[in-house]
This record gives sequence, structure tokens and C-alpha cells, in this order.
Amino acid sequence: MRRLLVANRGEIARRILRTAHGMGMETVAVYSDADADALHVREATTAQALGGLASADSYLRIDKLIAAARAGAADAVHPGYGFLSENADFAQAVLDAGLVWVGPPPDAIRTLGNKAAAKQLAQARGVPCLPGYHGGEQSDQRFASEALRIGFPLMVKAAAGGGGRGMRLVGSPEQLAEAVRSARSEAQSAFGCGDLLLERALLQPRHVEVQVVADSHGHCIHLGERDCSVQRRHQKLVEETPSPAVDEALRRRMGESAVLLAQAAGYVGAGTVEFLLEGREFFLMEMNTRLQVEHPVTEMVTGLDLVEWQLRVAQGEALPLAQEQVRCDGHAIEVRLCAEDDEFRPHAGTVLHFLPPADVRFDHAIAEGMAVSPHYDSMLGKLVAYAPTRDQAIDQLLAALNALQLLGLPTNRALLAACIDHPTFRSGQALIPFLAEQAADLRRTLRGRESEAAPAAGLAALFPARQDHGLACPFPRPLRLRHREELLALRVQERADGRLDVESTAGIRSLRPANAACVRLDDGRWHVQVGAVDLFVEDASFEPPNAGGAAAGGGELRAPFNGRVIAVHAAAGAAVAHGETLLVLESMKLEHALASSRGAVVQAVHAQAGQQVATGQLLVTFEARP
Repeated sequence: MRRLLVANRGEIARRILRTAHGMGMETVAVYSDADADALHVREATTAQALGGLASADSYLRIDKLIAAARAGAADAVHPGYGFLSENADFAQAVLDAGLVWVGPPPDAIRTLGNKAAAKQLAQARGVPCLPGYHGGEQSDQRFASEALRIGFPLMVKAAAGGGGRGMRLVGSPEQLAEAVRSARSEAQSAFGCGDLLLERALLQPRHVEVQVVADSHGHCIHLGERDCSVQRRHQKLVEETPSPAVDEALRRRMGESAVLLAQAAGYVGAGTVEFLLEGREFFLMEMNTRLQVEHPVTEMVTGLDLVEWQLRVAQGEALPLAQEQVRCDGHAIEVRLCAEDDEFRPHAGTVLHFLPPADVRFDHAIAEGMAVSPHYDSMLGKLVAYAPTRDQAIDQLLAALNALQLLGLPTNRALLAACIDHPTFRSGQALIPFLAEQAADLRRTLRGRESEAAPAAGLAALFPARQDHGLACPFPRPLRLRHREELLALRVQERADGRLDVESTAGIRSLRPANAACVRLDDGRWHVQVGAVDLFVEDASFEPPNAGGAAAGGGELRAPFNGRVIAVHAAAGAAVAHGETLLVLESMKLEHALASSRGAVVQAVHAQAGQQVATGQLLVTFEARP
């Protein structure tokens, strides 16, 4: 290979470029209109425009990618992960164009990339699988009858793709029809295939996966396991190796099963076999026929470069190590930094301030001034800590998260820190339900910290440190700060030494404005980071008091993030109950149901299906209560 086209974007594109350049290869980046100024475009040897904004018009267009490879004089294609990385038609198109495909053969992708086909192959080879339905008949009636046979609870899953999209937990027969409908819609949107499967649900399992690598000479080995149990919306947030629940004997059994499945499919390249682990019993979930987001933790403990292995295997080289030569030392933990709030809602926006931490690996594509688009996944990057022990890795990662500064839009930085510092995670007992069970408590803890920090954060934003020590204003200044719709009334007296006398309901105290990172947003709010705490505050001092009036008792629903309206269930004049879905928004490749916060009567609907909406845009208004 002389020149490699990377058919992807963001941090994984940068990751592949780094290894390719280190191996002496030239590179070709591709980009949508939204990514014209992205870092991966600047760092490649050359770049080719795909046009379009949405994935369907750019990174998911096989014809455009093949044309870009030809125009860029590439002789090989690496798909990264996501997008077309597990698309057998894309792999075949690359080969048909006379290019080297950095991935498994198309037939292996078809067999293993489809969960139903993979489980049929696994069952034939004795790899443990959960009871389920993986058939081709996709009618609602067939799903209903198969669900009764399997029993509840069960999982509805997209047969194609991964990343938690098209997955629904169903606890009773009454929930099945809606779960099938929404999973099918999300799967069709994400993968271009709405086929589903059913399988019995384990309620307290771990998610443990095994990294395998195979060459074209018949050799296949595994590189240990990764524990990916801390998840939200069936998507991983924290990954680590080794798993705190896996000993050497269990590791050997899981590794042998993973290698057996890969070899049965004629696999070549890097891939991951994912299992559910309950006690010492494990069951196949699926095989991802690509590089995983969490591959860095395996690289850290083995000292290997998995992208380099992919490129060498694609060139026909044999694996450089046999199974008995693989060494795993120390402990590595990765967290996924995402542009989302503590309710796991994605947010687009602009990065106005960015300061990365030191002492950890940080794979990202972040730059000040960068626009985070609503058209792609919400993940911004991955922080990876490596240390001799698990406790040391946790402490190192926690310090890095607290030091990271990223302002301009919400991120899950503080939530990630709270997760890995939670006693359940620190003790190695976090199972798949961990975040669902602890999310409310974590939010309360984080919001309590925000409330404590809000006065200092507001003062840091509104009273920046003066460079001179001239005369301060002799009169106290009344100040009202809004944080999460709560108003805090203060009286602030500046002093000549730079300190502030602050009077509130708690009394009078003297302090200096917090040492904080601050940026002002277009809507007038301040995004402030005070140590480990992120919060948004607003100066409400000049707003008139809310006197109620004719509209009192009414209400409205506004868009919590940028997205596209894909369904409208509300109608003017209709009575809606608390929790009833009013609209469905699609953002960053996921569907989100927006529900009524109370019983009410809809006054008007201000959006329609297919419409793109911005954060804060009015969607529904309700009639005032009599």
C-alpha cells in the first residue's frame, strides 16, 4: 500500500492517519460540507470533498467514496468504525475497484455483521447463545408469537449494525409492538436495514468482549477481553481491560470461543466478539467486523498498534505474534467524551474554549472554533488512562477529566468523572444496569455541586479579575443569577484589593471571583467550569419580575437539542397525559421521544415531520389552566 483513503471522519480518521503516516504511507481524507475545516482534513496528505451534510449524502455514499479514492490516487481504503465499516457491499465495491480493503472479506462481513446469521453459525459451532428468534420472517405477528415462546423480559435488536441503535428492552407483551416499531425505524435510519431479532434478556449481566485478529494464512489469536458494562441507551461510556470479573481460566474459555467463531466465518483482520457474562457463564451477543471505539485500552496493555496490524494483514503479512507470545500488563480504562447533557440528550454547538489534559492518551478531533454538527454521532473523543493497577488508572483518569476544559456546549465530562469515582465502579461491581440504576443519584450529586458553585461561577463571569487595583465602585451592586431556572439574589460590593463582599440569604462573606474558565454563549448565558464542575449561569439582574398574567398556567415544549422531527403525535385541541409522547426527534443518529411533563390540552403544534429544529425552538404550546 502506498496511499490510504480513510473513509471516515473525526477522531478515528485522525487515529488511522497517525499510524499510516508512521508507516510511511500517504493518506487521503474525505469530508462532508460540515467537515470542510475538520482536523482530519488538514492532517491528511490530500483530501477529497464528498459534498452534502447528512451521513446519507456523504460518508454513507459508496459511489462518492470510490470516486474519491480514484481522484485521490489511493490504492487502499480503511473504513474506520461506524458508517460503512461493516457494509459488505462497500467492501466488495472497494475490491471491485482494484483497491485493497482494510477489513475482513465481504462474505465474513455478511455472515458475522448480521446478528441473526452470526448466532446461527455460533450455535452450529457450539458457541453459547441465548434463546431467541433470528428468522427472516419479520411480521409483527411472528414477533408476537416468538416473544411468547422466548418469554419476558426480552431484547428487540437490530439484525444489522451496532452501537446500541435499534435495541429495546421489553418487559411485557403490551410493550412489544411499540418496541418493534421504534427499533425498526431507528435501525432503518442508522443502517439502511430494518430487520430485527429477539433474544431473552439478562437483567444483571456484564458486557465483556474479546479482541481477535486473524491473517490470511489461517492464523487467529485473541488479545484479551474488555469490560464495557457502563452504558447508556445501550451505548458504551466506560471500557476497561482486564475485566474485574474475568480470571485466567474464564479468559481462556471466552478467547477460545471468540477465535472459533472468527475462524468458522473465514475472518481476516481485527474484530471483536461481544458476550454477555453472568457469573461464569457467557453468551454471544454479536461480532463487530471492524475496529472498535475502545481498541485503545487493548493497545495500552499489550503495547501493540492494532491499526498497524490491520494494515499489515491487509497487505498479506502474517500475524507477528502467536497466542502464547501475547502479553497483557497493567490496567487501562477509557471513557467516551460526548456532546450531551446529564439527561443523555445530544447537543450540537461550537467549541469556544478547549484545553486538553496531560498524562493520559486523548484520541479526539476537537479544536477551538469547531462546530459540533447534529448530523453525526455525539462522541467527541476518548480519554484513556493506563497504570500498573486498576485503582491507579481510575485516579489518573479522574484527574484528567477534572483538568479537561471544554466550553461552548454541554458535555458528559462531569458525569463520567462521577461514574468512575462511584463506589460500585471502584469496587469492580458495575453491571450493565449500573448507570440506569444510579443515573438519578449521580444527577442529584452533580446538580448539588453546581448549585454550590453557582455564586462563585457567576462572579467569575461577571467580575473578571482586574489587572489594576484602582478604585472600586463604592456602591453595592444588586445581582440576580439564574442557574437551571432557579434565581439567586445577591448584593455584591467590590473592594480595592479585588475581593468581593457578597450578601445573600446565607449572610455576608468576602471572597475573590473563582478561578474559572468562562465563555459567553450567543444566548447570553455563561458556560463556566469551576474545577471539576460545569454549569451554565445567566445574569438576570435586568429582567423584570415575572408578574404572571394571562398566560399563567399555560406551558410550552421546546426542543432540548438540535434535531430533525421524524414524528408528530400531538394535535391542537387534544388532551394529553403526563408522560405521553408528543413528538419524536432524531439527533446524532438516535431517536428521542419528547413527552408531556403533565396532563394538559394542546393549544398549538409549531413543528411538522421532516422539519429541522434548533435547541430551544418552540414545538408545542398548551392551553392555560382555568
